[in-house]
Amino acid sequence: MAKSQETFNKKEKEKKRLKKRQDKQQKKEERQQNSQGGGLDNMIAYVDEDGNITDTPPDPTIKKKKIDAKSIEIGVPKREDVVETVRTGRVEFFNDQKGYGFIKELETQEKFFVHVNGLVDEIREGDKVSFELERGMKGMNAVNVKKV
Repeated sequence: MAKSQETFNKKEKEKKRLKKRQDKQQKKEERQQNSQGGGLDNMIAYVDEDGNITDTPPDPTIKKKKIDAKSIEIGVPKREDVVETVRTGRVEFFNDQKGYGFIKELETQEKFFVHVNGLVDEIREGDKVSFELERGMKGMNAVNVKKV
């Protein structure tokens, strides 16, 4: 007679699998018994006039405010024209080969980046200049730079 192919280890693994299946089935049945009913009514959510999510439907007796759709602005409101003031400063550093440098404002001692494209006159280190500011990718840039 041939030896049985099922070893002790295989029998133990099979018993564990059956036990897991039974536990899983038992948990599933417990959840179904304890659930409040997964119907549509339990899943619906409402939004009140303040934008908060609630589980109670809105009261139809409350009068709704009428809003003119044309008065709603979508997007960013237009910026007011900002009056640019001409500032004065001294060139702290300027690299002619690379075409950029920094200007230190005389009043606030802030440093601003300047590029060759923003120059009106040629400048060197130590020159006193007047300039305007413009928002760049990494901060404020000096533009319309002129020697004083």
